[in-house]
Amino acid sequence: MTTETDLLEKVESRFIGRPSPTSPRIQAGGHPCQGIYWTPKGTPNPRVAFIATHYNVDFSEHYFAPYIASRGYGFLGWNTRYRGAEDLFRLEHALIDISVGVDWLIKEAGVETVVIFGNSGGGSLMAAYQAEATRASLADSKGGPKNDRLAALPKADFYISSNAHIGRPEVMTDWMDASVVDESDPVPTDPSLDPFNPDNGPPYSDDFVARYRAAQKARNQRITDWAKAELERVNAAGIPDRLFPLFRMWGDLRCMDPSLDPSDRKPRLCYAGDPVIANRTPSIGRACMLRTWLSMWSLETSQCRGAPHLSKLDIPSLVIQGTADTGVFPSDARNIHAAIGASDKSLELMPGAHYFEDDPQHRHNAADVVCDWLKARL
Repeated sequence: MTTETDLLEKVESRFIGRPSPTSPRIQAGGHPCQGIYWTPKGTPNPRVAFIATHYNVDFSEHYFAPYIASRGYGFLGWNTRYRGAEDLFRLEHALIDISVGVDWLIKEAGVETVVIFGNSGGGSLMAAYQAEATRASLADSKGGPKNDRLAALPKADFYISSNAHIGRPEVMTDWMDASVVDESDPVPTDPSLDPFNPDNGPPYSDDFVARYRAAQKARNQRITDWAKAELERVNAAGIPDRLFPLFRMWGDLRCMDPSLDPSDRKPRLCYAGDPVIANRTPSIGRACMLRTWLSMWSLETSQCRGAPHLSKLDIPSLVIQGTADTGVFPSDARNIHAAIGASDKSLELMPGAHYFEDDPQHRHNAADVVCDWLKARL
């Protein structure tokens, strides 16, 4: 088996930094849009290339890059201005920043076919990009560079979803602890909804699961109602926004009970380890601006929900899912596949964890599935 060290000897990489139409280069010299372009050694300008971006995680050194580049393709691990700045996220500007990477591939790297690779949280973000490029809907009536760019996003040719969450507000709600009583205090708990109270399970009864899922949605809505009211209050005082914390975000029942949404995953495990411990520590969405909550996390107001964007996709699409993933589950992959509007779409479940990090062979297998699927359509 080819090791990762062997793969790195077969590829080359170079740093790319560019300004965005709505964000200039900062005074210290940094570009808002940055990434690393991975190519086969000796082939700096392949005709087909992937681009992968996340809401806030740095994807420049994405694990899949050498696996794809060693198979003859380009791979641009691309970051928007929001890398490491989840609390400031705005979807419209993120899509514009992604378009800078797509433009670079087409106009500067000589790429003829662009594959958008949506991994983890990036699945819904890249779907939103392609959806906006297909049928623009996010522009407002103010005009200016933002609207001009949103109306002219370059389209990609293929979409791949890899171990992806269907949407940002959906995954937040699925993971949040429904037993939280006070959003300003991480301690108070409703014992009748506490997923870590042994009286409730695991295994969890159908009744408990139904009550818990409803309470998760209700918690999301409570935060949304407060955020809207608080934004109005601070705006009236001349303050444009404010930061607030979120507590206890590792409460997905599926992480504790493997009989729910069965897969090959290990029980009592999430991305941050033991959910009992992880739920008490800062995690996903741990700090938010009011506008960011409403833009990214709210079930009511967010434009980062997956299904509306996935339904607009009209390009060949592939969904791959590792069956040992502890945060994305088989039903999530099936829901993504069902929501995609393209007639040419495929779903592949295969062994492996969230980043296929549990076995190098799993990464090779995933790369083979992706490349075989792509070759059949080029």
